[in-house]
Amino acid sequence: MTEREDEITMAQKDLIQAVNKQVANWTVLYTKLHNYHWYVKGRHFFTLHVKFEELYNEAATIIDEFAERILALDGKPVATLKEYLELSSINEASGSEKEEDMVKQLHDDFATIVDELQEAIELAEKAEDTATADMMTEVKMSLRKHMWMFKAYLG
Repeated sequence: MTEREDEITMAQKDLIQAVNKQVANWTVLYTKLHNYHWYVKGRHFFTLHVKFEELYNEAATIIDEFAERILALDGKPVATLKEYLELSSINEASGSEKEEDMVKQLHDDFATIVDELQEAIELAEKAEDTATADMMTEVKMSLRKHMWMFKAYLG
């Protein structure tokens, strides 16, 4: 094996770990979004209740796509609550957030994920895996749009 092939193999292993971290992040986020959907109260209930549902549906799709991508790369996606919580850089909802806190927390969570996605994109490029890089870029673009909307909501 050449030095370049070794680099690609190592980058592929690191990439699988990075995508697995995203599976964990999005699974914790999926649960957090359900919490917010169920417990949001206040004058923006109707707007946020619908938005949180939209976001947890988006999260479900992302979880499945990332896990299947890991399988396509001959990896093993994390698949237990214990693994999700250990690997995730996203914290669970406390259950006591007010509507504005919910939106701010999601903005911050999305910012964390955007940074991690950028790192994963760079790993995918090192691994010469444009399909995974494109997948991550698409999710990153969607998150940036949501972040812009959250900032607008927060004023």
